[in-house]
Amino acid sequence: MKYNYIGKSGLRVSNICMGTMTFGKKCDKKTSFEILDHAYANGINFFDTAEVYPVPPTAETYGITEQLFGEWMSTKPRDSIILATKVAGAANGWFVPPVRHGLTAIDAFHINRAIEGSLRRLKTDYIDLYQVHWPDTVVPLEESLEALDALVRSGKVRYIGTSNDNAHGLTKATMISQFKGFKRFESIQNNFSMLNRRFLDEIAIVCKKENIGLLPYSPLAGGVLSGKYTHGGDWSGFRYGDYLANPDPRMKAQAGRFANERAVNAAQKYAEIAKKHGLAPVTMAAAWSLSFDFVPSTIVGATSVSQLDDSLKASEAVLSKELLRECDAVNQEILYPMG
Repeated sequence: MKYNYIGKSGLRVSNICMGTMTFGKKCDKKTSFEILDHAYANGINFFDTAEVYPVPPTAETYGITEQLFGEWMSTKPRDSIILATKVAGAANGWFVPPVRHGLTAIDAFHINRAIEGSLRRLKTDYIDLYQVHWPDTVVPLEESLEALDALVRSGKVRYIGTSNDNAHGLTKATMISQFKGFKRFESIQNNFSMLNRRFLDEIAIVCKKENIGLLPYSPLAGGVLSGKYTHGGDWSGFRYGDYLANPDPRMKAQAGRFANERAVNAAQKYAEIAKKHGLAPVTMAAAWSLSFDFVPSTIVGATSVSQLDDSLKASEAVLSKELLRECDAVNQEILYPMG
């Protein structure tokens, strides 16, 4: 396992981060603990969760993932784990989270309510990386950053990060922190994969110039890059098969974005490239996200121990220039398959 520092922080993390959003719903406690034990035994020290997990989040289930992880983490030396969690994004954004009665905001009140809940569920007195799950378009960034800065100064949080933001938001937050003397975002967690390269269009240059680490989520495009999604195939039991069967229009929209015809076509071409070069499609996809110097760690998920092994291999995998050129050619042929 390789290790890198996030941004300008003192967080030295495994370049494979274990995502936990399936724990407590898709994975029961026994399976979740087996996956976590396997990850830890193989050198993963970086784990990512959120107060709204598991997904899809509901008022009845939010917080379960943190509870499960807290129980598991209590069996390990706390200082051996780099723990990341998130405050639910603002209700004025793309989704109204089912926490605090759907009135969430990235203000001091909600940030403090969220951190106290997470600390209690996680059975710890500090969070290594505390992230905004998605931005607030109403509350001024100055107010959000001041509240997050106070958490760092109190010792409840070591470093802060953001998620699902754009180049303008990340740049503005960095400048505010600089001029106000607040702790800055050391990381940004955005969707980034061979099927979704939009991060390279603008935000990547901010990360490079400001030394902010991208922590890609869905580097496997929600499992589509595993190659298991095929036209006319049986998708029952797969995430986007379940989402298509879900009456929630937001779930159906996600399936349409990640597993549309162009995305599946591109994924099949990438799977052929992986096979040609003797790699599992999952290994190649995760390793591709790690091939960028602004990515200190990539976030992978699993619903079984066996699923995790191909992702673990990406930690040490080196992709040849020929392979990368072939992947770039697929991207040019099927540009922006996720829109």
